Amino acid sequence: MEAALTRRTPVESAFRYDALPVFDAFERMSDPRLYAPLPDDWQIGIADVVNSTEALAAGRYKAVNIAGAAIVAAVKNAAGMEAFPFVFGGDGAIFAVPAQARELARDALAATAAFARDELQLTLRAGMLSVADIRAAGHDMRVARYAASSEAVYAMFRGGGATFADEELKAGRIAVSPAPPGTAPDLSGLSCRFAPFQSQRGTITSLIVMPAGSDSAGFRRVVDEIIELVGSQERNGNPLPAAGPQFSFRPSYFRYEAAMSRRYPGQYYVTFIRAAFEQLIGNILSRTGGRIGGLDVRHYRRWVTRNSDFRKYDDGLRMTADCTSEQVERLEERLAEAESARIVDYGLHRQDSALITCLTPSVLRDDHIHFLDGAGGGYALAARQLKQRLAGRLADGGAAA
Repeated sequence: MEAALTRRTPVESAFRYDALPVFDAFERMSDPRLYAPLPDDWQIGIADVVNSTEALAAGRYKAVNIAGAAIVAAVKNAAGMEAFPFVFGGDGAIFAVPAQARELARDALAATAAFARDELQLTLRAGMLSVADIRAAGHDMRVARYAASSEAVYAMFRGGGATFADEELKAGRIAVSPAPPGTAPDLSGLSCRFAPFQSQRGTITSLIVMPAGSDSAGFRRVVDEIIELVGSQERNGNPLPAAGPQFSFRPSYFRYEAAMSRRYPGQYYVTFIRAAFEQLIGNILSRTGGRIGGLDVRHYRRWVTRNSDFRKYDDGLRMTADCTSEQVERLEERLAEAESARIVDYGLHRQDSALITCLTPSVLRDDHIHFLDGAGGGYALAARQLKQRLAGRLADGGAAA
C-alpha cells in the first residue's frame, strides 16, 4: 500500500503573517518599510529541480513547473495553513512556516521530492533552515504582503535570507532527503489544465534582477525604471489575456493531474477520466457562457489573469511579462548599464509563450492563485544566464556580488 502524509490541524504562531498590512501598488515592492522581520524560530524551506535546464532542453517545461508548484501545495495542505509566505520560482519555491509546523513542512518537502522522482522523473533538491541561522550568517529574512488582486495575496521576501538559503541548499548543508518510494504528498487543489499562451506584444520576457553591491538606493531606482517601462503596457505587462487563458485538452496534462492523486490507492485512472470530463465541460461552458450550479467558467478565467504572480520580489525583482521587442531592447540596455556600474546582476530570457500552473482549492471562490512562467525555459534559463554573467565577470577579473 502506498504511504501517504496525514493532514494535521492548522498550526498557530504568535507572529501572524496574515495580519500584516497589504499593499497593492507593485512599484512600492522595494520599499524596506513594507517588510516585517520574521521571528527567529520560523523555518525557511526551499527546493529546486536539479539540472532543470536539461529537463527544459528536453521540452519538459510543464513537469518542471509542476514540481515547483507542488512544493507550495504540499506544505499548504500538510500544515493546514490558508495563508503562509512563499514565492514560486519556476523550477522551485521558497517558503516560511512557524516553528510548530517545522516537521510537517519537512515531511511535505520530503514527500514532494519523492513525487518528483517517482512521477515526474525529476530530482528535487530540498532543504530547511531557521531564520535564526540566516541571521547568524549576517543576513535577514523580512516579509511583505502584496495584493495582485482583491482576492490573491502573495509574499515578498527581502533581506538576503532567501539568497543565502539558496546558496546553502546548493552547497548541500541544509538537505532534506526524499521520502521512500511510494510516499505521496497531498497535492489537493493543484492542477494544470490551461494551454500555453502566445505573446500578444512580441516577446514573453522572463527577468531576474538582483542587487550587485551596497548601493540600495541605486538598485531601487533601476528596479523602479524597469517596472515603469514594462508597466506602460496594458495590465502592466501581464502576459495572460484579459479574458483568461484557454483550456487545454492535452492527455499529458491529465496524466500529471492523475499522478498527483497517487496518495489515494486506485485513484489514478479515476482522476484521469474525471479531469478529462471536467475539461470537456469547462471548454463547452467557456464557449457558450453557460453555468453549472454556481460555476461561471468565464468569470473563473478572468480571475485567473487577475490572480497570477507574473511579477514578484524575492531579494530581487522577478518578472515574466509580455513585452514589445523595443521594450526588451531598452530593458537590456538599461540593465547592462546598471550591471557595468555594479548596481545589479541580471538574467533575461526571451520566448514566444508562457504557461501557468494553478492552485485552486475551489473554482467557486475567487481566491485561487496561479503560478506563471515562460514556456521556453522562463525563470530557470534567466537564472542560468545570470550565473553565466557572474562567472564571466569573475573570469575577466571582476568582482562578483
